Amino acid sequence: MCGITGWLDWDADLLHQARTVREMTATLACRGPDADGVWLSRHAALGHRRLAVIDPDGGAQPLADRPGADAAAVLAYNGELYNHRELRTELEALGHVFRTRSDTEVVLRAHLQWGRSAPSRFNGIFGYALWDARQEELLLVRDHLGIKPLYWHAHRSGVLFGSEPKAVLANPLFRAELDTDGIAELFALPAAPSAGHGLFRGLHEVRPGHLVAVTRAATREVRYWRLESAEHRDDAATTRGTVRDLLADAVERQLISDVPLCTLLSGGVDSSAVTALAAAARERAGQGKITSFSVDFPGSADRTPDAWRTTRDAPYVAAAAEHIGTLHTTVLVPDDDLLDARDAVLRARDRPGWGEMDASLHLLFREVRRRSTVALSGEAADEIFGGYPYFHDAAAVAAPTFPWLHGKATPADLLRADVRAEARPEEYTAAAYHRSLGEVPRLPGESAHDARIREVFHLALTRWLPPLLDRVDRVSMSVGLEVRVPFCDHRLVEYLWNVPWALKAPDGRAKGLLRDAVRDLLPPQVTDRPKSGYPSTPAVRYTEVLTARAQELLADPNAPVFELVDRDLVRRLLAEGRPLPSPRTAPNPVGGLDHLVQVDEWLRAYRVGLR
Repeated sequence: MCGITGWLDWDADLLHQARTVREMTATLACRGPDADGVWLSRHAALGHRRLAVIDPDGGAQPLADRPGADAAAVLAYNGELYNHRELRTELEALGHVFRTRSDTEVVLRAHLQWGRSAPSRFNGIFGYALWDARQEELLLVRDHLGIKPLYWHAHRSGVLFGSEPKAVLANPLFRAELDTDGIAELFALPAAPSAGHGLFRGLHEVRPGHLVAVTRAATREVRYWRLESAEHRDDAATTRGTVRDLLADAVERQLISDVPLCTLLSGGVDSSAVTALAAAARERAGQGKITSFSVDFPGSADRTPDAWRTTRDAPYVAAAAEHIGTLHTTVLVPDDDLLDARDAVLRARDRPGWGEMDASLHLLFREVRRRSTVALSGEAADEIFGGYPYFHDAAAVAAPTFPWLHGKATPADLLRADVRAEARPEEYTAAAYHRSLGEVPRLPGESAHDARIREVFHLALTRWLPPLLDRVDRVSMSVGLEVRVPFCDHRLVEYLWNVPWALKAPDGRAKGLLRDAVRDLLPPQVTDRPKSGYPSTPAVRYTEVLTARAQELLADPNAPVFELVDRDLVRRLLAEGRPLPSPRTAPNPVGGLDHLVQVDEWLRAYRVGLR
């Protein structure tokens, strides 16, 4: 995977801005440790950092359709195109001549052939920028589900863009500022962020399934993919078989790599199914055993289960790894390492995140990267099959809000009265929820229950899944690891979108459809294991250190977090031994404390101005 950035300016001569463009590009070195490149013209500049996965020798970027200054189109691409071989064959039949084996050139020539409709032909993960010199048009394009990030900012005479906010922040035309909408996103909706909102004032994300077209005359957002509702006509057996075939094909496609590849194996049905299908595909291809990795923590065996974390991973990981026959490694993460990783995670995400859960994921990915460059994950199965607890909680489903926020406090409860009056977090959340409902593709004639379940699935795909995908991308790319997500194959998502709830959860079994579709691949205890969320560590010292830092903030009259948060309220809650409201919906007593400290660290490190 890679990092891209760039600058479009209709007034300035960017041939004289090489230094700034290189500085923007350098911020993304972690995403692309293998090579870098910059392409400049008068009005458009592109920067690229490369993680070589396919055609390491021939895939240098930015890539132009022809050498020299008269290029018709130039591409800076972050992604993997899983159907690039089929598209290459089709384009060659249309007369295109390829200079490389890379999927990057397939993307470039697809645009030369099909223009803005090219992304609808792609199967993959991507966020890219294409400068069309013929039309004087910049296209910023993001994949169907938003697996790869892409941010942009409109300035007076053009746009800045980058795979991560840090690239845009490196340009003096953009300042790190937080307005009232940003405050509401950060404190009220960290678990349901608004599509397209980049948190910083004036920063946007290209929305999943969209492209942004920038010309002298206008900047337009164009949707190239959407879910469509239709009656599901397949019976249960056909549905199971189709799910199995689509998932197996997605996994096999995503095994394409010219560098070492592995899987992330938690012992749940999702990651175990991906691992088993990957192992079977490698066996058919005459390749060796697949490598797998999991994470664990000292003292995890003594932790009391809860509604979110129902069982330990370790026994199920061992059962799955033995049954499938993987070369498995468990990465053990101690408290001190979590503390050491905090700054790296903040810099990776460019915003306050999920604290110790981000830190442990960073440490897991860092160890994985020592042996692999690409990893397959079971992410997104719960969103498309309905595996999370809120899908099965009648009160949460019926609640007039995002189901996972039903009955939950948010960090917005800590805001100062004057800040709350301006940001109006409750109104902001309600407006975001109703706006989201307005985007649901309806199916005429559905029962009220099925229509509501359809809404919940759409909310899960468009508001719950994006921060999970963002977390995985940003944390993995901070160590130069590419994580692929077969369950996000848009063909599988499209099919499951119209599968009725009764088939997805037969006999009320959570993810029963998936379990039955892969039952022959796994040991029974793994296939039927109840949902158990990503582990938060029983980190005693981590909690002690964060508590001490919070007390230091309370004693600091200039702590920037208290320009937003009620200092007396935080002091009282800590004195009473009560947990602060967390940005996460999973139960975690340290989550709110982590968020408070991280917000302060972020405001200082990024010199964020408040508007």
